[in-house]
Amino acid sequence: MLHLRVISPSERSGEVLRILGGEPGATHVTLGLAAAVDPPGDVIQAEVARGSLNDVLAALTALDLSRTGGISFVPSGTVISDAKERADTAAPKRRDRTVVWAQLLDQMREGARLTPTFLTFLAIAILLSAVGVTTASPLTLVGAMVVGPEFLPLAALSVGLVRRDTRLIRTSVRTLAISFPVAMVVTWLATLLWVRLGWIGVGNVEDARAFDFIYQVGPFSLVVALLAGAAGMLAVVSSTSAVLVGVFISVTTVPAAGLAVVAAFAGKWHIALSSLAQLSVNLMGIVLAGVAVLLLFQRADR
Repeated sequence: MLHLRVISPSERSGEVLRILGGEPGATHVTLGLAAAVDPPGDVIQAEVARGSLNDVLAALTALDLSRTGGISFVPSGTVISDAKERADTAAPKRRDRTVVWAQLLDQMREGARLTPTFLTFLAIAILLSAVGVTTASPLTLVGAMVVGPEFLPLAALSVGLVRRDTRLIRTSVRTLAISFPVAMVVTWLATLLWVRLGWIGVGNVEDARAFDFIYQVGPFSLVVALLAGAAGMLAVVSSTSAVLVGVFISVTTVPAAGLAVVAAFAGKWHIALSSLAQLSVNLMGIVLAGVAVLLLFQRADR
């Protein structure tokens, strides 16, 4: 269940109550007359089954409440009530087949933004990848995969494509197009410093056969990216954050970017280009899988 809270102008409150009263998946409806101060109006609250929330939000939005009042919702937590059980049972759609699109879009708009924090995390992840490659440290590479924040703008791009949200698409593409080159330039400068200090060597990059999976593009490069993208989108939709760690470790986006920088620094251009190809395949596979998962949910929602 989700706890719905509506601030409604007094003249609209009757319509809001009729919407909630006519929705079998809504219960525990309460009304606070003139309880809201800014914006002024009545406060109407209810517990709504997840399978009913999209319909309720669509009806409330049609009343222009987003402009004249406000609509918010959060997980209800534990609700002990026979009325709640009846509402859950009466909801037109099952919980596991329902995507609350308003919630997902809001989450993705936040995750798609290019922020200093996002750029810092990506730069740190690619720096760790460069260290892992040059020191032949698989653990450092795994750490780089976990630190990498690139999944959220990729998921946001998938959502934007499915919902035809051009603003979200532009924001996601902009974040990816700017952040990866900037983080890779930072890694190039750091590699230059480390080589001059004698901390690392890049001459044996071509012989690092243990890291073939990072830059050699093969059929499973796309398969793994598709599987990881599907699992990641399912985790986002179902709010199962623990699964995302496995998704981060499965794909080689950040390690491929780090190896591309080190290989280019060493003049091993075929490895650098192959790493960039691996990076592209992973990015594309994650987005395509995310789109496919969301289309399935959208079809089930209809």
